[in-house]
Amino acid sequence: MGAATDGAEIVRLSKEHAELKPVADAVMAVARARDELPELEEMAKAGDPEMAAMAQDELQALNDRLPGLEHEVALLLAPKDKDENASAILEVRAGTGGDEAALFAGDLFRMYQRYAQTRGWRVEIDSISEGEVGGYKEIIASITGDGVFGRLKFESGVHRVQRVPETEAGGRIHTSAATVAVLPEVENVEIEIRDQDLRIDTYRSSGAGGQHVNKTDSAVRITHLPTGIVVTSSEKSQHQNRARAMKVLQARLYDQQREALDSARADARKNQVGSGDRSERIRTYNFPQGRVTDHRINLTLYNLAKVIEGEGLDDVINPLIAEDQAARLSALEDEYN
Repeated sequence: MGAATDGAEIVRLSKEHAELKPVADAVMAVARARDELPELEEMAKAGDPEMAAMAQDELQALNDRLPGLEHEVALLLAPKDKDENASAILEVRAGTGGDEAALFAGDLFRMYQRYAQTRGWRVEIDSISEGEVGGYKEIIASITGDGVFGRLKFESGVHRVQRVPETEAGGRIHTSAATVAVLPEVENVEIEIRDQDLRIDTYRSSGAGGQHVNKTDSAVRITHLPTGIVVTSSEKSQHQNRARAMKVLQARLYDQQREALDSARADARKNQVGSGDRSERIRTYNFPQGRVTDHRINLTLYNLAKVIEGEGLDDVINPLIAEDQAARLSALEDEYN
């Protein structure tokens, strides 16, 4: 890195260094532990009983610690998602359940927004369509930071909520749903989008927003003709809207490529965390019981209040990551065996 002068090259090398350093540190820790073993074994045979006892204790502790160090190296060397450290596009949409689904979509987005704050990530809203009584019919945002996609990628799918709506006079529990999609944000060089494949329309934003919304054709809708993918952005600046819409389009096209590859491997990986169809229900939030259940790994927690506030979301995400790491490590061992 010290020899590089080009800014882009420095950034690339910095990212590569950040990825390689944990592997190098873990390998060195294993090497140091293995180097200590012969010396401790020799000391344990010493004529001084006190010295031998101390060496034996240290030897036992080292033998207990070494498998964990070796397992950490194996995990770091296992095949990784190349988008692990990427920023991400987060899309939350109301599903079945009418107004309650829109309110739940709002709860989910706030959960991710607060979670991002705890990790020092930046959240920028790209497009928003509000519900009639609150929440969102759809909201799309960019989350920028280190490792965003790696931590949020398992959030993609159908999230179901069971609770008593504020409008329910009889106290009956309703079930509604919202869908979440987390797409890796990609660099411009990774996806080629030809101008002749785009139809770009401008229109007036709808909904709350005052005079600006009513008088200015600032919202942008981009249609990718070969795939039929449509993206919109409806903030105040037409220039910014176009840039944001193109960023989301890139992410969706890239995600389409990822999904095609995943589908090709689906039979071999169907039991792994990351291979689930986005249309399937992945998690249930049961408010009367204060329960969160992730159906992919049969995880049930009774800290719903902390999870929905974003504070306890790691309690769900960490086991999903651990399960995926175990699956990757198992695949690596099968390959070598």
